[in-house]
This record gives sequence, C-alpha cells and structure tokens, in this order.
Amino acid sequence: HCNFEFDLCGWKQDENDNFDWNLRTSSTTKTGTGPATDHTLQEPSGHYIFIKSSFLQLPGQKARISSPVLSRRNKDCKILFYYHMYGAHVGSLIVYQRTTLKHEKILFNLTGNQGNFWQRKTLILAGDGDEDFQVVFEGIAGKGPKDGIALDDLTLSREC
Repeated sequence: HCNFEFDLCGWKQDENDNFDWNLRTSSTTKTGTGPATDHTLQEPSGHYIFIKSSFLQLPGQKARISSPVLSRRNKDCKILFYYHMYGAHVGSLIVYQRTTLKHEKILFNLTGNQGNFWQRKTLILAGDGDEDFQVVFEGIAGKGPKDGIALDDLTLSREC
C-alpha cells in the first residue's frame, strides 16, 4: 500500500517518458490546480502524486511511474487506487500491465474531466502469463495550465 505520505514506496519513475509524477500536497500549491486534499488523510497537508499541464509540458507528453515487479504466478491479484482528474482540458490516465519483456496491455484508459473529487478504481492483474510484470500509470498532459491528474492510495491486494 502506498499513500505517498513519506516517499514513493518502491514505485519508480520511468526513464522513457517526458516528465515525472511529482509528490505534493494541496497546501503548497496555488488554488485551482489539483485536489483540495489528498485521499488518505483528507487534509491539505496530505501527500499524493500529481502531473499538471503547464508551459513546461506540451499536450500529449507523458509521465510514467511503475510498481515493483510482481510474480507471473499471482492469482486474483488486484490493484486498487484513487484518481482525481479535474479541469476543462485535463489529459489522459492510462494504466498498463507491462511484462519484463516490455509487452504492455492497457487495463484502464480515461480522458478528460472526471469531476473535482477522488474516485476509486480496482483493476484485476492477470498473473497467468510467462513473464513477471509491473503496473504502470501513465499520465498524459492536456492543454489547460490548471488542469491535472492526481493519484493516491495505490494498493496491491494480498494475493499479489
């Protein structure tokens, strides 16, 4: 379980992307960008990871963060997470299952404004292949300077 209160808990920034997911709190940012609180503590001082569209990122540029490697022998493995995608020009959130040989399967693909609140999603990770795998969260920058995507409370089930 990673609530991002102290660090990225073994989740790693990908090298083959354009920018990074940033660890942040709502209390250190300008209003109008991202959630008012984190999901874990429901406090402005609580942490989550975030990407936002800005002059530093061109629309379509990607930020990726990946889980520790999970065993292909897993059965009934699931990931539960909370996401916040708010703004008129917010980009996309795509979740992949990526094998050690870099084959990627899309598990979840969402684009655009989803409302100014945290939403919960559970995905099933099929561990019946020939390769160990990771979960990859990819955020794609949109066009709005205040629009962004936040993630919090990434939890892999016990079966993982």
